[in-house]
Amino acid sequence: MIPLSDDNPTVRPPVMTILLLAALASVWVVVQGAGFDRDLLAMSVCNLGMVPGEISGRASVGFGVPIAPGLSCVVDAQPINWATPILSMFLHGGWMHLIGNALFLWVFGNNIEDVMGRGRFLVFYLVCGLAAAAAHVAVDPASPIPTVGASGAISGIMGAYLVLFPAVRVRMLFIFIIFFKVIPVPAWAVLLWWFALQVLEGIPQIGLVGGVKGGVAVWAHIGGFLAGVLLVRVFIRPELVERRRAILLQRGLLRLVD
Repeated sequence: MIPLSDDNPTVRPPVMTILLLAALASVWVVVQGAGFDRDLLAMSVCNLGMVPGEISGRASVGFGVPIAPGLSCVVDAQPINWATPILSMFLHGGWMHLIGNALFLWVFGNNIEDVMGRGRFLVFYLVCGLAAAAAHVAVDPASPIPTVGASGAISGIMGAYLVLFPAVRVRMLFIFIIFFKVIPVPAWAVLLWWFALQVLEGIPQIGLVGGVKGGVAVWAHIGGFLAGVLLVRVFIRPELVERRRAILLQRGLLRLVD
């Protein structure tokens, strides 16, 4: 189930959303070598990814985690570790990881930027990403495994979208083995279903002996989503909401977002 677009027009160019997408793509190409250099990719994830155990101090310095054939990421105590909750938001582990995050950011982000303004939207994005990182560390504080990806911050945008635009229809691509079908689905159904899947996957991780063993950091998704739900009203600008509503009403498009 992949979101392709929504019936939710914007009234201002989504400049910050585009800049964030450009930043993600640029970091992937320039810093991570677009995934073509295995050693460079592994080094970027290891050195700039967020390691919960390095943040909490509960992972043993010198402990090595295999991240590629013949390569291990070693826990350290470098000062840069404190910056990794932000740095890791702009890193990815592969092409599909990047493309998936970029697609979700574009579909849901432009409308949230429309009602927050560019500066507030950027701060909101980063705050949700930090909340996601905090949730991941809280659930798995001793993990020596590096975590990368923008999905925690984007989860916050999805939470905000659920609060502001629950009735908007999102065109979802459903893949049934070899058949493809695009079906418009209300945003509330898409987002609550996605969130439920994260919770169902995350619950077994609580209390897991030795912590989460790798894979998707679903508690980062949960933390980011809940941060978005709780903080969206703080970040929206009422004057932009009213301006957007007036323009859409004038264009006869308000029914699409009601």
